[in-house]
Amino acid sequence: MIREPAPTGLPPHRFPVEPWRLVEKEYCDDDLGHTETLFALGNGYLGMRANPEEGRNAHSHGTYLNGFHETWQIQHAEDAYGFATTGQTIVNVPDAKLMKLYIDDEPLLLDTADLSEYERSVDFRTGVLTRDLLWRTPSGKRVRVTSTRMVSFVHRHLAMMTFEVTMLDHAAPIVISSQMLNRQDGEDEYHVRAAALGEGKDPRKARRFSERVLLPRLHRREEGSVVLGYRCNNSGMTLACGYWHHVDASCETHIETSLGDDIAKTVISAHPAAGETVRITKFVSYHSSRGVPTEELADRCARTLERAGKEGATRLRAEQQDWLASYWGRADIELHGDDAAQQALRWNLFQLAQASARTHEQGIAAKAVTGGGYDGHYFWDTEVYVLPFLAYTDPEAARKMVRFRWKLLPAARERAAILSEQGALYPWRTINGEEASAYYAAGTAQYHINAAVAFALRRYLEATGDVEFLAHEGAEILVETARLWADLGFYAKNGSKTFHIHRVTGPDEYTTVVNDNTYTNLMAQFNLRYASRTVRFLAEWNREMFDHVCRSTGLDVEELDRWDRAADAMFIPFDDELEIHPQDSEFLDLEPWNWEGTSDDKYPLLLNFHPLVIYRHQVLKQADVVLAMFLRSERFSAEQKRRNFDYYDPITTGDSSLSACVQAIVASVVGYEELAVDYFTRALYLDLCDSHGNTSDGVHIASAGGVWAGIVHGFAGMTERGDRLEFNPRLPKAWSSISFHLTRHGCRMRVELDHDGCTLTLIEGLGIPIGIGEQRLVLTDDEAIHIPSTRPQP
Repeated sequence: MIREPAPTGLPPHRFPVEPWRLVEKEYCDDDLGHTETLFALGNGYLGMRANPEEGRNAHSHGTYLNGFHETWQIQHAEDAYGFATTGQTIVNVPDAKLMKLYIDDEPLLLDTADLSEYERSVDFRTGVLTRDLLWRTPSGKRVRVTSTRMVSFVHRHLAMMTFEVTMLDHAAPIVISSQMLNRQDGEDEYHVRAAALGEGKDPRKARRFSERVLLPRLHRREEGSVVLGYRCNNSGMTLACGYWHHVDASCETHIETSLGDDIAKTVISAHPAAGETVRITKFVSYHSSRGVPTEELADRCARTLERAGKEGATRLRAEQQDWLASYWGRADIELHGDDAAQQALRWNLFQLAQASARTHEQGIAAKAVTGGGYDGHYFWDTEVYVLPFLAYTDPEAARKMVRFRWKLLPAARERAAILSEQGALYPWRTINGEEASAYYAAGTAQYHINAAVAFALRRYLEATGDVEFLAHEGAEILVETARLWADLGFYAKNGSKTFHIHRVTGPDEYTTVVNDNTYTNLMAQFNLRYASRTVRFLAEWNREMFDHVCRSTGLDVEELDRWDRAADAMFIPFDDELEIHPQDSEFLDLEPWNWEGTSDDKYPLLLNFHPLVIYRHQVLKQADVVLAMFLRSERFSAEQKRRNFDYYDPITTGDSSLSACVQAIVASVVGYEELAVDYFTRALYLDLCDSHGNTSDGVHIASAGGVWAGIVHGFAGMTERGDRLEFNPRLPKAWSSISFHLTRHGCRMRVELDHDGCTLTLIEGLGIPIGIGEQRLVLTDDEAIHIPSTRPQP
């Protein structure tokens, strides 16, 4: 549903449009949380919010490590068997970004400084955040202050900063205080915790701790490096962080370092003359573990810093630029006809790089490592929205993601047993593998996460052909998730023998604990069939690997027949009168929502209405059936897609950040071009324009993946058929052309989309199978393939 016009971009006077940079020309402290997120840096493991070096004004002084968390006992007002017991929250670790400047003992404070020039930018080609300003001090001296910040894509545990001060027309004593500060909880941005709709005022915020989280374990200084070590109070996770400086100045400098439990401080003093510069390069390292002693982590930090110092800033930047050049060669999308959209596209793609580059078999949290929103938890949306992007642009990163889910199988088996089910049930939200959602109706009841994991595995396997992973790890996931569905559902005894799944919640969290949710049943059906087919394939292809799967899972081959029967008998709701798929078996009986009586300030509904009020109405946070038509497209006819979309789009609030990108894809498929562009634009600028009002808590990384899908699956119409790729191009009139690359089975192709259709060209590899209607072709370097436009008429 469209309530207000789509955003058209950032204010150009403050954020001018550039194709490869996000640039800020005017400092403003009215939206610090927003810009801290927009300019944040990360590499999938280490994330740093774009706080000023001075460390004064900030929405949240954030530095995060993927998976580094504290645990706490979930307190239920009324407890019951099987409720989640262990909460998990990502920890804001010691802040190494601080480099405070004093001229004539007067501090540089951006909110009060007399700034003649100001520019902050992040360059998507270098991964470097740069700030350049010209400051007139209280005594009238002009000072050029330039700083850079880089979180390495090449070296997982490393960040590098520079801070350069030039006295332009007067001499002055200067002091630069470079620090690493552990802000004890209560001093920063932790918010009141809530885990899901119905469990607090805003389920998107992170927990506020009342007790100290990081317990000091060591602080040491040796050979120029400084390291602090900590242990989490409850989770027992350990951390070491340190820094090392290189000072370059044309005048004499004095350096003094002091250490404490919660702060390391290196003070560089100098008295440069007019025209002289003092430049500091600060190398920073973080290492964390589930239990390795802090002393060992401190040794690792010291080694990381030593290597970085030997490599030097120039080489580290060159490595970073080379890494990004390779990334953009695989992942860039060129859009012609809208410069602002081009910049926004690259910003979203840059966020995906920052979320995935160095996860090293950790998951990708809902906010990646750009903020503490959603407690730093991993959800289903990584598998559905982010992994497909990685599968076709960075297969190795995709492999790490699916292997991460395989490593959580033991905990998922335990969770299924607690819920009296066979197989494995993945937690709705988690960091350590335990269920952390205290509100089961919109948490644990979302069993569809199992199918999301299976879907991600299939997408990875189809894009890569990695049968070895399938045999050793992937098949176990499929067996255990299929078992869950086979045990969770049941056969109806009244009337036809159909298989039903009751008391579950689909992706739409405004309708919970229902019977026969269409999305869930379709995805369960897929999971059951794919598991059976894959295991049978292993039995024929490699008996030894098949036997390994049987031993590791206790599989009885008769289970495969039971899975097939359940899939064949799966009940998929359909209303013959409306000729649509009801979201669930009771959905059409619910009272319509009073749209005219709901003012704009009442959205999102979850913050303004009791859950029961929402649950008893036909109103959607996001459209389950529309998502099903994207992921299980082959199960719907063209007419059904049109009718379903027409019914659900007007009652979808879009309160979910995952809504707009999917609405865009399906609107394009059914021929609503202008609506598709509108929804795509909303997804494109969701964080850049803070349209959901919570970008200050971090980037919506799944929406960024959805932006890629909007181009590739929506406007280019790419469909993976397992043995081939198909394209149904439908470029909107608003743009002149789009081009991008896809990697499949080690081959790379370029897709060029215009109003006549699309042209496929092989860039690397032997060939990629392509389907055009009934034709089966192979794209080789001998000849490009052109596919005519298939823009449907509404």
